[in-house]
Order: sequence, then structure tokens, then C-alpha cells
Amino acid sequence: MAVIVTVEIPGGTEEQYRESSRQMMAAEWFPPAGFIAHAAGPDGSGGWRVVDFWESEEDFRAFAEHARPLFERAGSPTAVPHVQQAVNVMLRGELPG
Repeated sequence: MAVIVTVEIPGGTEEQYRESSRQMMAAEWFPPAGFIAHAAGPDGSGGWRVVDFWESEEDFRAFAEHARPLFERAGSPTAVPHVQQAVNVMLRGELPG
């Protein structure tokens, strides 16, 4: 079952995000199994927000284990993900018309 993962990173910066993303995309395990989509940006209160879509919570948890050292090296503050069931995920390229 697909899931939505939201991560609020108080004090997180664009620089930290870009560095961890750069390291991730260079990793031998990237792209991770079960990954569907990703978006990130400022949260409006001085931190950073990430919203991901995954095929399953297990896929996300496996990714998080691989990625944790990269986040730590980039200096990203520790954040707790919020995982919820996705009833539907629509992707532009998959819509009719």
C-alpha cells in the first residue's frame, strides 16, 4: 500500500538539503526501491519540509537506513517522519489526455 511521508525539519536549510540530495543521487543504491515521488522546500517558519510518496512504509524505512548517514554528514537536524496511508497517488504522465 502506498504511503505519504512528511518530514518537518526545524532549522533545516536549503544548503543542507542540496548537499544531502547530491550525496544521495551519487549513492550506488539510488534510486531506492519503492520510490514514487519527492518534493521539498522551506516550511515558512525557518525550517525545511519534505514530502515523499513510496510504494510501502517498508520501502521508505529501508531508504531511511541507507540515507541516515548522508543526512548526518550534510549536517541536517534530526527529524521524525510522519507516515500515512495514501489512498491514491496520481502522476501527471499517467493521466489520460
